[in-house]
Amino acid sequence: MTKQVDFNYLLKRGVAEIIIEDELRKLLNTGKPLRLKEGFDPSSPDIHLGHMVALRKLRQLQELGHQVVLIVGDWTAQIGDPSGASVTRPMLTAEQVKANSQTYMDQFFKIVDKRKTEVRWQSEWFGNSPSTMSSA
Repeated sequence: MTKQVDFNYLLKRGVAEIIIEDELRKLLNTGKPLRLKEGFDPSSPDIHLGHMVALRKLRQLQELGHQVVLIVGDWTAQIGDPSGASVTRPMLTAEQVKANSQTYMDQFFKIVDKRKTEVRWQSEWFGNSPSTMSSA
């Protein structure tokens, strides 16, 4: 990571706000590769325009040698909004979540470099999927 980079341009271009910008700058200035995590909720099959800024930033950071970790929220997508208050977050079957995740990743990897991305599933930490857990 010896490439000279204008971090001000990289961080500010197309971005309205950076949370804890000073800390991010310090980490970038060390020259050590970062592990950047991006999570998504596969409760629907499509990403939306609002995702584009983050995805473009992830790609730019990948091009500088940083590692992206994509975390698929498969476990919580099956739970949805158990209160029923949100029609945009219905309970989904494992098959629906898998199908949504695939179309989401197909879109994600049109921007972010798949070869430089580690994909992890939330169910790796939570074990059994909600649809297979007993209600007892």
